[in-house]
Amino acid sequence: MNIKEAKEEILHTVRAYTARDAEGRYRIPVRRQRPLLLMGPPGIGKTAIIEQAARECQVGLVAYTITHHTRQSAVGLPLVEKKMYGGRAYTVTEYTMSEIIASVYEQMERTGKKEGILFIDEINCVSETLAPTMLQFLQCKTFGSHRVPEGWVIAAAGNPSAYNRSARELDMATLDRVRCLDIEADVGVWREYAAQAGVHGAILSYLENRPQNFYRVEGEGPERQFVTARGWEDLSDLLKAYEWMEVPVTEPVIREYLQCGPVAEDFAAWYGLYAQYREAYPAEGILSGTVSAEARARAEARLQAAAPDERLGAVQLLLDGIHRRLERWRREQQDTEYLARKVDVLKSWKPEGAGEGAEARVEDFLEKQAQALEVQRRAQILPAEEEEREERCLRILRQAEAEARAAGAHCFSEHAAFFEGLLRRQEQARQQEKAIGEAMDRAIGWVAETLGENQELLLLLADLTRSPDSGRYLRRHPESRYYAHRPLLLVQEQEERLRRQLNRT
Repeated sequence: MNIKEAKEEILHTVRAYTARDAEGRYRIPVRRQRPLLLMGPPGIGKTAIIEQAARECQVGLVAYTITHHTRQSAVGLPLVEKKMYGGRAYTVTEYTMSEIIASVYEQMERTGKKEGILFIDEINCVSETLAPTMLQFLQCKTFGSHRVPEGWVIAAAGNPSAYNRSARELDMATLDRVRCLDIEADVGVWREYAAQAGVHGAILSYLENRPQNFYRVEGEGPERQFVTARGWEDLSDLLKAYEWMEVPVTEPVIREYLQCGPVAEDFAAWYGLYAQYREAYPAEGILSGTVSAEARARAEARLQAAAPDERLGAVQLLLDGIHRRLERWRREQQDTEYLARKVDVLKSWKPEGAGEGAEARVEDFLEKQAQALEVQRRAQILPAEEEEREERCLRILRQAEAEARAAGAHCFSEHAAFFEGLLRRQEQARQQEKAIGEAMDRAIGWVAETLGENQELLLLLADLTRSPDSGRYLRRHPESRYYAHRPLLLVQEQEERLRRQLNRT
């Protein structure tokens, strides 16, 4: 299965394992809740989907890379205790609390979440001394003598021996007690994620042209060369930072992320071409409708005479601009909804110890919100994106409060600026939404008019179909020009299904 299918299975499993009947008992008894074992090549996102699943299911998460731990930290330290057996005193060995199990209880205390996921990474790559402990963990859901608390789903991940020489094969007795999800690298699924995550357009267009270079492992030992999904995403962040600093990106720098000489060399050449395409094709002007007739004519003439690789690069430039607009729109929508909820809370909020009829002061409310955010940050229970949104919206509210106070307002009833600000943000979101539709229509129209219903238009339509952000937008706007060319995409999808069927026969 691919990483997207694996995430869906994890979501279903967590919800099934934590579901209770009318009497409050788990519908699937704990002893029947098999641990999940994610097996797949390194760097394809196994840890990331576990984090996403915990967030979407609103449960806790404790994650460990077990190769960083010793047997003592996993099982606990030995203690000598005295016990009575048959009327005689004996010295016996007990163990302190496992560090990993202790972390689960600490997470429950910090977050108040009594259910969660205990995730152990690289489980089949441990030392000989720790290997029996890992087998016991998967089979019995214990570390030493300490059991994983009920309500916590066990998930583990490992690498096949083809990718890691220290990986161990699990025996049949262990495999018969787990649910093994075999995950494979899938460039199409990754591109869906990458487009929404803002991965650099040069990478997206390169992998559209060279999908075989998305994930590669060659050779053995110190001569091994590899390219992973993690490498592409980390390289994307570096490319953006270097471009912002106007620092040249060289092939040796690219090799630090794509540790396969031929792929690094090939991508370095493509990245240089992509920079040229940015100069040749006024993508932003086309999307905004501000490009001059002369510049548009030059771009159209060059595109019609261009090789297929360059045509796909030009289309990716248009997609980059569309995805940037979609990301801003999504963030604006989320911020506006968040701010509206905060104001609703503020309406009924009263300071602790306030008497009957007392009215809340906005600055007191914001201070309480800041304190709550700090508690969540220390407990590490907020995903990075949500933490950034909390901080961003708190700044917006503080700015509005300061402006209202400067105008003489002190209590909530005098802070009309809060509502005015929210209404302005809603109007901005509506304007952005309209601009997105216009940009999509201009991009589709330009490609169709310049090249006709060709492979390039298919790429543009397919990308807009795959992206969750554009999909959400297009469902709300069925009048988009996208739907006029949708039959072309449906024909391609049917051809792909037929091709897959033929390959299976």
